[in-house]
Amino acid sequence: MKLYVGNLPFSFTEDDLDDLFSEYTVTSRQLIIDRATGKSKGFGFVELASKEDGESAIDALNEKQVGGRGIIVNEARPQEKRENRSFGGNNKRRY
Repeated sequence: MKLYVGNLPFSFTEDDLDDLFSEYTVTSRQLIIDRATGKSKGFGFVELASKEDGESAIDALNEKQVGGRGIIVNEARPQEKRENRSFGGNNKRRY
């Protein structure tokens, strides 16, 4: 089960993400990093071995205080296909 983990402190590292989910069987994890600054964007994704682990992690960690912030942990939504994404503003093409 893939989880979205948000509202993380910007100082958070992938090692901190590992520590946060140390009670669960993590199969992959990704902290989203800002390319310009090299620092965390404040969210990431963690994939757990089973749906039961995922549900347990959501119950235990959602709204938990980490670094003075109430983090958000929920099931990740599938990523939209690139052509279906909206990047804000006026999406009409002008020629």
